[in-house]
Amino acid sequence: MRFLIIIIFLISNSYAEESIDIKNLIINKELKNHSALTFLDAKNNQLNIGDYKGNLILLNFWATWCAPCKEEMPSLDLLKTNESLNNLKIFPINVGQDNIKKSLKFFEDLNIKNLDIYFDTPVTLAKKFQLRGIPTSILINKDGLEFARIIGSIDFQDKKFIDWLSNFN
Repeated sequence: MRFLIIIIFLISNSYAEESIDIKNLIINKELKNHSALTFLDAKNNQLNIGDYKGNLILLNFWATWCAPCKEEMPSLDLLKTNESLNNLKIFPINVGQDNIKKSLKFFEDLNIKNLDIYFDTPVTLAKKFQLRGIPTSILINKDGLEFARIIGSIDFQDKKFIDWLSNFN
């Protein structure tokens, strides 16, 4: 009987999903298509997520008044320089209705040098993604499908996170 219990335990553990212990990371059970969504660059030009198919995409939703956004932005800036993630496109999208001047000051105060500023469209991506708060980051794979999201702030320099993200690069 003891032998049977050990065999059942070993078999059940071999089929268990690998647990990812990364703060605030939620992996989607079903992939979501967002290829037709648009947002604006700092010059008010419209960009389409679908134009970046073939790249790993991180959409980071933030605002200048958001303290956790301020906390995580420097590590997001450093993530952009990570050579092992050379296929990663990062789009920090301001959803706080802040103007370009206020957004640039936010980046300047935090010494953000590697990221550009983007803005939500009047249609609002925040509503389309059903964001429940900021910061929130949406991860989109090379096929243009959302596979995970980070709800709340995260240290984008966390080795576990970078190693996990490298699997999708």
